[in-house]
Amino acid sequence: MYKRMAVLAVSCFIVLAAKAQLSITGTITDESGAPLIGANVLISNSLIGVSSGNEGRFLVTGLKPGAYHLTVSYLGFEPRVVPVNLSASVTLLIKLLPASILAEEVTVRATRAGKNAPVAWSAITKEDIRNSSKIQDVPYLLAATPSVTVTSDAGLGVGYSGIRIRGTDPSRINVTINGVPFNDSESHEVYWVDIPDIMGSTENIQVQRGVGTSTQGAASFGANINLQTTSVNSRPNASLSLSGGSFNTSRASVSAGTGLINSHWNVDTRFSRIHTDGYIDRAFADLNSMSLSGGYFSKKNIVKATLLSGYERTYQAWGGVPSELLGTQRTFNPYTYENEVDDYKQQHAQVQWSSRLRSDLHLNVSLHYTRGSGYYEQYREGESLAGYLIPPVVVGTDTLGETDLVRRKWLDNRFYGAVYSVTHQGQRLSLTYGGGISNYSGDHFGRVIWSRLASSAAPDHQYYFSNGKKLELNQFVKAEMAVTDRIDLFADLQYRLIRYSIDGKDDDLRDISQSHPYNFINPKAGLNFRISNGSRAFISYGIANREPKRSNFTDALPGEVVRPEQLRDLEAGLESGKGTLLGSVNLYWMDYTDQLVLTGRINDVGAPVMINIPDSYRAGIEFCGTWQPVKRVRVEANLTLSTNKIRQFTEYVDDWDTGVQQEFFLGTTDIAFSPSVISAGRITWLALPDLRFSLDSRFVGSQHTDNTSSDERMIDPYWVNNLMISWSLHPKGFNDLSLFLQINNLFNEQYETNAWVYSYIYEGNRGKMDGYFPQAGIHFFAGLTASF
Repeated sequence: MYKRMAVLAVSCFIVLAAKAQLSITGTITDESGAPLIGANVLISNSLIGVSSGNEGRFLVTGLKPGAYHLTVSYLGFEPRVVPVNLSASVTLLIKLLPASILAEEVTVRATRAGKNAPVAWSAITKEDIRNSSKIQDVPYLLAATPSVTVTSDAGLGVGYSGIRIRGTDPSRINVTINGVPFNDSESHEVYWVDIPDIMGSTENIQVQRGVGTSTQGAASFGANINLQTTSVNSRPNASLSLSGGSFNTSRASVSAGTGLINSHWNVDTRFSRIHTDGYIDRAFADLNSMSLSGGYFSKKNIVKATLLSGYERTYQAWGGVPSELLGTQRTFNPYTYENEVDDYKQQHAQVQWSSRLRSDLHLNVSLHYTRGSGYYEQYREGESLAGYLIPPVVVGTDTLGETDLVRRKWLDNRFYGAVYSVTHQGQRLSLTYGGGISNYSGDHFGRVIWSRLASSAAPDHQYYFSNGKKLELNQFVKAEMAVTDRIDLFADLQYRLIRYSIDGKDDDLRDISQSHPYNFINPKAGLNFRISNGSRAFISYGIANREPKRSNFTDALPGEVVRPEQLRDLEAGLESGKGTLLGSVNLYWMDYTDQLVLTGRINDVGAPVMINIPDSYRAGIEFCGTWQPVKRVRVEANLTLSTNKIRQFTEYVDDWDTGVQQEFFLGTTDIAFSPSVISAGRITWLALPDLRFSLDSRFVGSQHTDNTSSDERMIDPYWVNNLMISWSLHPKGFNDLSLFLQINNLFNEQYETNAWVYSYIYEGNRGKMDGYFPQAGIHFFAGLTASF
């Protein structure tokens, strides 16, 4: 194992010692001669990319004699390809013409990190998305990015799946779509299963690690994920995608677009259906999704409406496999009732107006509305009728107070609001002002739809109801200032106002009515230093505050005040690249106050509660490298080494012999689900211009399933390899005909990616109940996409 880790570490970051030879110096302007600051310049046949600085100037060094193509792009202008036959160093003047329509990336610009921002970030491009199978959920597309681990309840990456970044769980990762908040307002979670096949309507993704830059919605408490949906295609188009594979998995998707009608109007749509039986027994998923967008596009304005709709019906696989069955029944599912399903529908509507007020001033305003409704159904044996507000049933002389029943727990919610931003790009100073206001209302209720005992309860008897309301207002200002040709200063200040309330009773019939106001100030600052062409160093410090989620309040110990969490994040990075080699290293120190974690404590009704702990931290180093040894081969790798600790941890364990909990002071312990080693690599070979082979490898070190650092409660390390083969054909009558074959878990590794554990003491001995989530062995997906 250590040899494999060493190989990955060496491949991640290599210092290039070659000396510069020839250079290209240039100035980028608009057609009037005004300089364009921050224009992107990509060099063909290399991994070099630079941006124009003060006065629109750029410099590329270390080039060998030969023919090159410079691709120059800038928001609001037509990209330009400039051929250069380099035999000696040259100086260029490059003028860009205004784009025929405004680029849609303006909708996400305010919430994304720029090229010179002092934060750690990764980009998933349109090409990356096109080369994926699109069968698996978003987390699996991001699995190759630094510090990421992913999991799937059903074992395939289809249905309920999750992602952690630097060990940070999904409820602490901010997600936006077109700059609009996507996290659930109460649970803070993102359920990717609710918008299946969103990759079929995604243009690109940016992932920021750490506090990152200010964004909309839930607190960015360790990472944020920013999606931009598909941009307008100027030509009429249509495509049909069909794929299938192991475990009766299939995907069918059809999309069409009008292109630009009269050079200004456009409509695009997509319909998809995904099915799988799942690797875990009975863990099927039936997923349907639709996207519809249309609008008006001009040189200075975009008015666009987008509708995203998803429906999922999945059999529950939340119970996991007990550890004693992992060797013999890896697909075990404790649920057997035929309709033990999760059934949910969610719709997202967005209306966006983007305007280029001047060449250096952009405005963006978006209105949004989300509606979700659904339930999960459970068969329960021997339930107390009193717990469901049902009177006892009298049969002859017997009074019966227990029965088998089927219940549905519902969530019916509405979320709406507006987000906005204004960005000014000056000669030396870039300013962004943005913010948003939103309102959420969610009904939580339960109904008994069947009971073995006939009773006086009405059909669909409702036994609990509560409503959660949340008002949120946020404002932020970002500034980037070029102090010199080499030094940029960055400052970012955000204010969040939150008013959250709950009214009603929980499923255990406790009154959980309460209200909580919060006012957070989240400052961030940093410095970017351009060492040379293609090389930079940065340092930044940011503070993020996060309000507790609904379950933290509803499960809290009686009389205990649940405090918000705070994260102080220090990041320092170095990036360098020349020719065919790029490398970066990033150090981080994430220091928490009052982080909410599980300690084993339970509340007055026996439910586990999350407790504020005073002091915990994550510290690590991330290496990333890309090497292109020859034109058709690219090697990419990343490696994260980290330590993740809770200081002064006390564990609570149920003692079944005494009926009270025992306390064990453990001192400094590891944070659960935080492996100290995470690595990913990819080797891509273009055997032919349209035939691509890609081998992906992921290594995840051992991780604890609770916060005690016990070796008896762990997930073993694993190394998984996937092979993707894609081939694009261009037969007559098609724009493109693409075929793919994806073989996952190529070497049939037996591994688990998630688990839960409950500890107890019985007859003086320590025991446990647990559930692990095994992933499928070797399996495949294959398919084709025909584009017209």
